[in-house]
Amino acid sequence: MTPEEAKKQANKKAIKFVVALFILYILFSQGNLFMNSVMMPGSRFYTPFISEHLNYVQGLKSALIVPAVWIIKAFGFYAIHNEMDVLVVSGPYLRVNYSCLGLGVMSFLAAFVLAFPASWKSTLKMLVIGLIAIYILNILRIAGLGVLLGFFKSQRNNFTYHHEVFNIIVYICVFTMLYFWIKKSSKPTKA
Repeated sequence: MTPEEAKKQANKKAIKFVVALFILYILFSQGNLFMNSVMMPGSRFYTPFISEHLNYVQGLKSALIVPAVWIIKAFGFYAIHNEMDVLVVSGPYLRVNYSCLGLGVMSFLAAFVLAFPASWKSTLKMLVIGLIAIYILNILRIAGLGVLLGFFKSQRNNFTYHHEVFNIIVYICVFTMLYFWIKKSSKPTKA
Protein backbone atom coordinates (compact mmCIF):
# COMPACT_ATOMS: atom_id res chain seq x y z
CA MET A 1 0.00 0.00 0.00
CA THR A 2 1.38 3.37 -0.98
CA PRO A 3 1.57 6.21 1.55
CA GLU A 4 -1.25 8.01 -0.32
CA GLU A 5 -3.53 4.98 -0.13
CA ALA A 6 -2.73 4.56 3.56
CA LYS A 7 -3.58 8.22 4.15
CA LYS A 8 -6.90 7.87 2.28
CA GLN A 9 -7.75 4.77 4.30
CA ALA A 10 -6.90 6.55 7.57
CA ASN A 11 -9.03 9.53 6.53
CA LYS A 12 -11.97 7.23 5.76
CA LYS A 13 -11.62 5.59 9.18
CA ALA A 14 -11.48 8.99 10.89
CA ILE A 15 -14.56 10.25 9.05
CA LYS A 16 -16.43 7.03 9.82
CA PHE A 17 -15.52 7.41 13.52
CA VAL A 18 -16.65 11.06 13.69
CA VAL A 19 -19.95 10.33 11.92
CA ALA A 20 -20.63 7.29 14.13
CA LEU A 21 -19.72 9.27 17.26
CA PHE A 22 -22.08 12.09 16.29
CA ILE A 23 -24.98 9.78 15.39
CA LEU A 24 -24.59 7.62 18.51
CA TYR A 25 -24.28 10.65 20.81
CA ILE A 26 -27.43 12.23 19.37
CA LEU A 27 -29.27 8.89 19.67
CA PHE A 28 -28.19 8.32 23.28
CA SER A 29 -28.56 11.86 24.61
CA GLN A 30 -31.83 12.65 22.82
CA GLY A 31 -33.11 9.14 23.51
CA ASN A 32 -32.57 9.71 27.23
CA LEU A 33 -34.34 13.07 27.07
CA PHE A 34 -37.24 11.51 25.19
CA MET A 35 -37.47 8.61 27.64
CA ASN A 36 -37.43 11.07 30.52
CA SER A 37 -40.45 12.81 28.97
CA VAL A 38 -42.17 9.44 28.48
CA MET A 39 -41.75 8.72 32.20
CA MET A 40 -42.66 12.17 33.56
CA PRO A 41 -46.35 12.63 34.49
CA GLY A 42 -47.89 15.60 32.75
CA SER A 43 -45.43 15.61 29.86
CA ARG A 44 -46.53 15.35 26.24
CA PHE A 45 -45.38 11.75 25.74
CA TYR A 46 -46.14 10.40 29.23
CA THR A 47 -46.86 6.67 29.20
CA PRO A 48 -48.01 5.29 32.59
CA PHE A 49 -46.93 1.69 31.88
CA ILE A 50 -43.38 2.69 30.95
CA SER A 51 -43.21 5.14 33.84
CA GLU A 52 -44.27 2.48 36.31
CA HIS A 53 -42.34 -0.52 35.02
CA LEU A 54 -39.37 0.71 32.95
CA ASN A 55 -38.35 3.95 34.66
CA TYR A 56 -34.57 3.68 34.49
CA VAL A 57 -34.22 7.43 35.19
CA GLN A 58 -35.83 7.01 38.62
CA GLY A 59 -33.81 3.84 39.15
CA LEU A 60 -30.60 5.77 38.51
CA LYS A 61 -31.72 8.56 40.87
CA SER A 62 -32.29 6.02 43.64
CA ALA A 63 -29.01 4.25 42.83
CA LEU A 64 -27.22 7.59 43.32
CA ILE A 65 -29.16 8.89 46.33
CA VAL A 66 -29.04 5.80 48.57
CA PRO A 67 -25.22 5.35 48.61
CA ALA A 68 -24.72 9.13 48.84
CA VAL A 69 -26.91 9.16 51.97
CA TRP A 70 -24.87 6.28 53.42
CA ILE A 71 -21.69 8.33 52.93
CA ILE A 72 -23.28 11.46 54.42
CA LYS A 73 -24.36 9.41 57.47
CA ALA A 74 -20.83 7.99 57.76
CA PHE A 75 -19.65 11.57 58.38
CA GLY A 76 -21.98 11.84 61.37
CA PHE A 77 -24.88 13.68 59.76
CA TYR A 78 -28.46 12.54 59.98
CA ALA A 79 -29.88 12.41 56.47
CA ILE A 80 -33.22 11.37 55.07
CA HIS A 81 -34.21 10.90 51.45
CA ASN A 82 -37.08 10.18 49.12
CA GLU A 83 -37.13 9.41 45.41
CA MET A 84 -35.39 12.65 44.39
CA ASP A 85 -34.41 14.63 47.50
CA VAL A 86 -31.75 14.37 50.18
CA LEU A 87 -32.25 16.33 53.38
CA VAL A 88 -29.30 16.58 55.72
CA VAL A 89 -30.70 17.56 59.12
CA SER A 90 -29.08 20.85 60.17
CA GLY A 91 -27.52 20.80 56.73
CA PRO A 92 -28.43 21.29 53.09
CA TYR A 93 -31.42 20.15 51.11
CA LEU A 94 -30.33 18.55 47.83
CA ARG A 95 -32.62 17.82 44.90
CA VAL A 96 -31.39 15.23 42.41
CA ASN A 97 -33.12 15.93 39.09
CA TYR A 98 -32.51 14.72 35.55
CA SER A 99 -29.57 17.03 34.92
CA CYS A 100 -27.79 15.59 38.00
CA LEU A 101 -27.71 12.03 36.69
CA GLY A 102 -24.72 12.35 34.39
CA LEU A 103 -26.59 10.87 31.44
CA GLY A 104 -25.06 13.43 29.07
CA VAL A 105 -21.49 12.44 29.90
CA MET A 106 -22.51 8.76 29.94
CA SER A 107 -24.00 9.24 26.46
CA PHE A 108 -20.76 10.80 25.22
CA LEU A 109 -18.63 8.02 26.71
CA ALA A 110 -20.84 5.27 25.29
CA ALA A 111 -20.95 6.92 21.85
CA PHE A 112 -17.18 7.42 21.76
CA VAL A 113 -16.33 3.90 22.90
CA LEU A 114 -18.82 2.26 20.53
CA ALA A 115 -17.71 4.41 17.57
CA PHE A 116 -13.99 3.82 18.11
CA PRO A 117 -12.55 0.90 16.13
CA ALA A 118 -11.44 -1.48 18.87
CA SER A 119 -12.07 -5.13 19.69
CA TRP A 120 -15.46 -5.93 21.20
CA LYS A 121 -13.74 -7.15 24.39
CA SER A 122 -11.84 -3.91 24.81
CA THR A 123 -14.95 -1.87 23.94
CA LEU A 124 -17.12 -3.71 26.46
CA LYS A 125 -14.47 -3.44 29.18
CA MET A 126 -14.03 0.31 28.63
CA LEU A 127 -17.78 0.87 28.51
CA VAL A 128 -18.35 -0.90 31.84
CA ILE A 129 -15.36 0.70 33.59
CA GLY A 130 -16.19 4.17 32.26
CA LEU A 131 -19.88 4.07 33.18
CA ILE A 132 -19.11 2.75 36.66
CA ALA A 133 -16.47 5.48 37.14
CA ILE A 134 -18.98 8.19 36.17
CA TYR A 135 -21.56 6.65 38.52
CA ILE A 136 -19.09 6.57 41.45
CA LEU A 137 -17.97 10.15 40.80
CA ASN A 138 -21.61 11.23 40.79
CA ILE A 139 -22.28 9.53 44.13
CA LEU A 140 -19.21 11.27 45.55
CA ARG A 141 -20.46 14.60 44.21
CA ILE A 142 -23.86 14.27 45.89
CA ALA A 143 -22.33 13.02 49.14
CA GLY A 144 -19.62 15.68 48.98
CA LEU A 145 -22.19 18.44 48.61
CA GLY A 146 -24.14 17.07 51.57
CA VAL A 147 -21.08 16.79 53.79
CA LEU A 148 -19.32 20.00 52.78
CA LEU A 149 -22.44 22.15 52.92
CA GLY A 150 -23.28 20.48 56.24
CA PHE A 151 -19.95 21.56 57.69
CA PHE A 152 -19.78 24.98 55.99
CA LYS A 153 -23.26 26.37 56.55
CA SER A 154 -22.26 29.87 55.42
CA GLN A 155 -21.49 28.56 51.91
CA ARG A 156 -24.90 27.01 51.18
CA ASN A 157 -26.11 29.88 49.04
CA ASN A 158 -22.77 30.44 47.31
CA PHE A 159 -22.06 27.09 45.69
CA THR A 160 -24.36 27.23 42.67
CA TYR A 161 -21.87 25.95 40.09
CA HIS A 162 -21.56 22.37 41.29
CA HIS A 163 -22.90 21.00 37.96
CA GLU A 164 -20.20 22.82 36.01
CA VAL A 165 -17.47 21.77 38.46
CA PHE A 166 -18.70 18.17 38.35
CA ASN A 167 -18.81 18.15 34.54
CA ILE A 168 -15.26 19.53 34.29
CA ILE A 169 -13.93 16.92 36.73
CA VAL A 170 -15.81 14.06 35.08
CA TYR A 171 -14.80 15.06 31.55
CA ILE A 172 -11.16 15.29 32.65
CA CYS A 173 -11.46 11.76 34.10
CA VAL A 174 -13.28 10.48 31.00
CA PHE A 175 -10.76 11.99 28.57
CA THR A 176 -7.89 10.58 30.65
CA MET A 177 -9.46 7.11 30.61
CA LEU A 178 -10.14 7.39 26.87
CA TYR A 179 -6.57 8.53 26.19
CA PHE A 180 -5.08 5.46 27.87
CA TRP A 181 -7.71 3.16 26.35
CA ILE A 182 -7.05 4.47 22.82
CA LYS A 183 -3.31 4.19 23.38
CA LYS A 184 -3.70 0.58 24.50
CA SER A 185 -6.29 -0.32 21.82
CA SER A 186 -4.25 1.25 19.01
CA LYS A 187 -1.06 -0.71 19.64
CA PRO A 188 -0.11 -2.72 16.57
CA THR A 189 -0.60 -6.43 17.08
CA LYS A 190 2.48 -8.61 16.98
CA ALA A 191 2.60 -10.94 14.01
